Amino acid sequence: MPDTSNTLKIHTFTCAWCGLTATRFAADGAMRNHCPSCLASRHVTDHVEGGPSDCEGRMSPIAIAVLRTGDWMLIHRCVRCDELTSNPVCADDNQLILMRMAVRPLAQPPFPLEALGSL
Repeated sequence: MPDTSNTLKIHTFTCAWCGLTATRFAADGAMRNHCPSCLASRHVTDHVEGGPSDCEGRMSPIAIAVLRTGDWMLIHRCVRCDELTSNPVCADDNQLILMRMAVRPLAQPPFPLEALGSL
């Protein structure tokens, strides 16, 4: 019988922010690097030349970007070093949080909505 005691540790992680134990693979089989519940992540790789590697800061989800293909990307900002990253949205990510981030620019525009009436 194969030893499966480490399998659970290898294929799961516990979110440091909401405490959810999640699998490293999304429902569609894609690799996941963020919590499907709160969408937070951890900064483990630095892509900025000369920057600190593995700063281990919290990666806060701040926005949604939509590619030309229609795929959604989750934009994270590291609270420690301010680096921005993008990661594909997974099929089983929290849909309510995703929609809140997607409509935030419409709900909180950088100008008074009354200005639209005078156009």
